[in-house]
Amino acid sequence: MSGSIDDLPRVMGEDGEFHAQDEAVDLVGTPPEAWVALAFFWALGLVVIYQFITRYLLNDSAAWTEEIARYLLIATVFTGATIGVIRNNHIQVDFFYRYMPARMARVMATAVDVSRIAFFSAAVVLTLMMMDKLGSNSRMTVVDLPMNWVYGVCAAGFAAMAWRSMGVAWLHWQRGYSVLERPESTMQDR
Repeated sequence: MSGSIDDLPRVMGEDGEFHAQDEAVDLVGTPPEAWVALAFFWALGLVVIYQFITRYLLNDSAAWTEEIARYLLIATVFTGATIGVIRNNHIQVDFFYRYMPARMARVMATAVDVSRIAFFSAAVVLTLMMMDKLGSNSRMTVVDLPMNWVYGVCAAGFAAMAWRSMGVAWLHWQRGYSVLERPESTMQDR
C-alpha cells in the first residue's frame, strides 16, 4: 500500500465537522422491471401500514390485508428477481472456473447461460399450464379475486427473467467471456 493518509479523501473539515457529499442519483439505466417491482413494494408497504393501523390503533383488524400483503410480496419477489438476472448477480460458483482450461470454462459458462434460459422458459410454461388447470374457479381465500392473477404475475416474472437471460447470454457471447470466467468483470464491461 503506497501513499499516506493525506492522500485519502477528507470527510472532517478544518472546523471539526463531518463533511460528505452524496453521489448524484442517476436513474437513467433503471430497467422497467425495477419500476414494476418498486410499485409492488410500495403497494405492499401501504397495505402493511393499513394493517398495522387497523390492528393496533383501531383494534379492528382488516381481514383482507394479510392475504393481499402475501400476494404483493410474491409479486415483488418475482418481478424484482429480474433485476438480479439483468445484472447477472444471482448466486454463482466461480471457484472451479479459475482452474479450468479457458476453452472448457467458455463451454461451461455457455452451458450455464443456456440452462438458465431453459429453466426460466420451462417455469413460464409450467406456470401457464397450472393456470390453465386451475381455471377461473380458483379464488383467493378472503378476497373474492381469481388466484390466476397471482400466478399471472409469477408467469410474467419468469418470462421477463427468461427474456433478460437471453440478453445476458447474448452479451456473454459477444464479448467472449462471462462473469464466471472473469469474476472481476461486470455487466457494464464491454
